[in-house]
Amino acid sequence: MPELPEVETTRRGLAPHVEGRRVTGVVLRRPDLRWPIPAEVGEQLPGRRIAAVRRRAKYLLMDTDAGDSALLHLGMSGMLRVLPGDTPVGAHDHVDLALDSGRVLRFTDPRRFGSLLWQPAGTEHELLRGLGPEPLSDAFDGDWLFVRSRGRSAPVKSFLMDQRIVVGVGNIYAAESLFRAGISPTRAAGKVSRERYAALAGAVREILAYAITRGGTTLRDFLNPDGAPGYFEQELAVYGRGGLPCPNCGAPLREASIGQRASVWCARCQR
Repeated sequence: MPELPEVETTRRGLAPHVEGRRVTGVVLRRPDLRWPIPAEVGEQLPGRRIAAVRRRAKYLLMDTDAGDSALLHLGMSGMLRVLPGDTPVGAHDHVDLALDSGRVLRFTDPRRFGSLLWQPAGTEHELLRGLGPEPLSDAFDGDWLFVRSRGRSAPVKSFLMDQRIVVGVGNIYAAESLFRAGISPTRAAGKVSRERYAALAGAVREILAYAITRGGTTLRDFLNPDGAPGYFEQELAVYGRGGLPCPNCGAPLREASIGQRASVWCARCQR
């Protein structure tokens, strides 16, 4: 599933092409993706001007000049592209938003785990309620993690991936951040010190920011809006490298399931 850097890369790629543009039409080739597409998408979005494209966690919001928003999630294989209006339609091209530029914003999703929903003006969609701070915002730091972790026995990796604690730190980036901070993913969240949480928060920030500059991580069908894959995967230190030598000490990397997610770490470097 595309993680925060992939979604942010998509947002940055789309914004110059859709912000300020008016939606002239909506084509829904099926009534649902992961969930039914609300009627408001087809009834209210046409005629609206897209004021901004922003990201919250792994969701993209297209805010309109009327204050409402189209809410999109890429799911496991979803892709958004801006294409010439006469581009032939493929089997998995489920949604087109026609723009006054003559182009279309096309949502392609072979597995249909993505979503297109609606957020009325002055409201917050239920999927966005209760989410933690953005990892690249000032609200996220080691003190935040330390306070929220007290008394928790769950593994720190599971704690870091809890969207109520911090959004957008998925499996890949949790593994890489814990490795950089030298913290074992199996350690109880409540047993990590304030100082080590400061190191972990810094690692999360650094790795996510760098992954965004590198175009995210190539995951299965994910492509950037220009069709180019991300390149951060080539630089992963531990994720997907179970049994291979640790890039720091050379010891074989351990691999196990933590919170039903594949996890890789160095038992020598991470404590």
